[in-house]
Amino acid sequence: MINPYQPVFELTRGRIVECIHFGAAAIVDAHGRLLTSLGDPQLVTFLRSSAKPFQALPFIERDGHQKFGLTPREIALMCASHSGTDEHVETIIGMQAKIGVTVDNLLCGVHYPMHEATSDALKVRGELPTPYRHNCSGKHTGMLAHAKLRGEPLETYLELNHPIQESILETFAEMCGLPVEKVELGIDGCSAPNFAVPLYNAALGYARLCDPRDQAPKRAEACQTITSAMMAYPEMVGGPDRFDTALMGIGNGKIVVKGGAEGFQSVGLMPGALGPDSPGIGIAVKISDGDAADRARGAVTLALLQALGALTETQLGQMAPYGPQIQLENFRHLKVGVSRPAFVMNQK
Repeated sequence: MINPYQPVFELTRGRIVECIHFGAAAIVDAHGRLLTSLGDPQLVTFLRSSAKPFQALPFIERDGHQKFGLTPREIALMCASHSGTDEHVETIIGMQAKIGVTVDNLLCGVHYPMHEATSDALKVRGELPTPYRHNCSGKHTGMLAHAKLRGEPLETYLELNHPIQESILETFAEMCGLPVEKVELGIDGCSAPNFAVPLYNAALGYARLCDPRDQAPKRAEACQTITSAMMAYPEMVGGPDRFDTALMGIGNGKIVVKGGAEGFQSVGLMPGALGPDSPGIGIAVKISDGDAADRARGAVTLALLQALGALTETQLGQMAPYGPQIQLENFRHLKVGVSRPAFVMNQK
């Protein structure tokens, strides 16, 4: 069996490569042209939270955000894997007040905030987290709003045969250029349905999300509503010291970023990001081992963007804590090696 992955990231100690991460990636433009790839661009894998903008899309397409008076900041939170800060929780509570649902309607489960300082503060106070702190609570609040908009049951909003989940699956498949039956289904960590497609199709979906000029007018408008909200409020999409937030923050309104669990990363470049006539471009990256230490996918993504010419030297400097190359130090701050991309990208 041919390995769909190739070496993409390595860590050295002295002169020795001590650790290698394998991965795959596809870069596709909005016209469906595969610009370049690492490993097998037809590798089928789950998008995990990178699917969130598509899960919000049919709700926005039905003007649900206007019905409930949701702001761009709140729309960004619907597409988020947020850090569970007090700011995120306050925003979700405000959204739910507009929609007419409560924390008791959330079926995402509970975990401590991803933001370490907030998590520590809860523990010091002896306060247990609620579903509001779950990184997917914005997405779930959006799904509840979608169900409420259509007069559908709230109690079963996560079931595969619920009308809103059927709409989400259909919309996702269309954006990725696949028939519905070709989308592999699974259940995400937050209990919502999730989707596995080839990296090529995931990248195509992000390219179309950023450059929807060939989509129907209502869908194109919805895509633009989502991408503009995410780029305007990147702190809602992630949080302090998060890669997605940092990269959108320095992107000057040209980069949409959304990562997912188990080493998945998606990026969309807006039309014109690579020059006056450049189309929208989607990037889908998968690190084979899941990248539990979160050290490979950000650096690989930055290396791909650097090779495309999508980031200036100033922007790369601002993203230096995430890569592409990082000096490694030990506990005495002695320089012991580097972490760096382990591939050369060839344009097709």
